Amino acid sequence: MAVFDMAGTSVNENNIVYKTLHKAINEAGYNFTLNEVLAEGAGKEKLQAIKSILSTYGGVNDNGLAGNIYENFSAQLTEAYQTSTLLPQPNAGELFAALKERRIVRVLNTGYSRQVAQSIIDKLNWKQGAEYDELVTATDVSGGRPEPDMILFAADKYAVSPAEIVKVGDSIIDIEEGKNAGCALSIGITTGAHTPEQLRSANPDHVIDNLIDLLPIIDRYN
Repeated sequence: MAVFDMAGTSVNENNIVYKTLHKAINEAGYNFTLNEVLAEGAGKEKLQAIKSILSTYGGVNDNGLAGNIYENFSAQLTEAYQTSTLLPQPNAGELFAALKERRIVRVLNTGYSRQVAQSIIDKLNWKQGAEYDELVTATDVSGGRPEPDMILFAADKYAVSPAEIVKVGDSIIDIEEGKNAGCALSIGITTGAHTPEQLRSANPDHVIDNLIDLLPIIDRYN
């Protein structure tokens, strides 16, 4: 099984989610930078990301405020995705086809809600059974990243041991999620939220620059 984060890993959405998150938080009276939002919020379930950003950079722990920001963010994100161009990351289609040929289950997982994630998949015209086999979102499980719940949910559904799973993501918290799940490999990719240096700080098994670079790694272990 191969588990892929969505935005920044398998989907190129020009950082819309974090630009929108940045805007929604600052509209509540803050002046955080986009880099701060990326550093603390990347990969997390988005309400938890807001809480983490407010706490880390603002010293604020207010669930009501976080909830209000989240509602504003969700409305803005829905509108942004409707009007923006979304593309697969380079070579995503080729990689997904190659994994299907190898009978490797392809799972998309994300800190988005299922509604948002499905809207992205629909806009890309990806079909279950063609480009991907399973979608697991933050709203499908109780524990968001870096907890391993999403990966373990998919592993249980397909009767796959975590020791037979590769996790790929563009943020530190993706790598931590894979490690916490006991994945065979937790791999960072440089196409999204975090820099190569930031990714390496989480001690991934590999850092790649393009999705297709995953194929020889998997073939060595498969």
